[in-house]
Amino acid sequence: MTQYHRPTVLFVCKSNRGKSQMAEALLRHAAGDAVEVFSAGTEPALGKSPNAESVAALAEIGADMSGGTAAAVDHDVMRRADRVVVLGTAARLDPVDGMSAAIDVWDTDEPSERGIDGAERMALIRDDIDARVRRLWAELSGQAGLPVQGTGPAD
Repeated sequence: MTQYHRPTVLFVCKSNRGKSQMAEALLRHAAGDAVEVFSAGTEPALGKSPNAESVAALAEIGADMSGGTAAAVDHDVMRRADRVVVLGTAARLDPVDGMSAAIDVWDTDEPSERGIDGAERMALIRDDIDARVRRLWAELSGQAGLPVQGTGPAD
């Protein structure tokens, strides 16, 4: 019987109410139970619900982050993660002893810097993160020998 490694991914942003929870939900949407995925904040709004505009933007494509709550970075998760990804430039995250994964930083799109706000802003952020998550999942699933699901443009 062949045994597969179930990859573990941690997404981090500053508050854990937007980008990192979007990435978590998008990876769950693409990979289902084939991945263990977490999100956290470096300065989380502990226990608060995700940003409503983020929730709505994900719902438009069939992904759900509505049940999430902001959480702090867990060093145990950092140690066992195959990937640790910081979204945006507002959060700073240092490695912890025992980590094997490098900390990747995704300098994600910020449409508000171009005067784009509201639902249009969130859709652009969602699409940027979704494309990055899909590339990450294709890479992780290939390393684990798993089939890639949910990576087509119609998904």
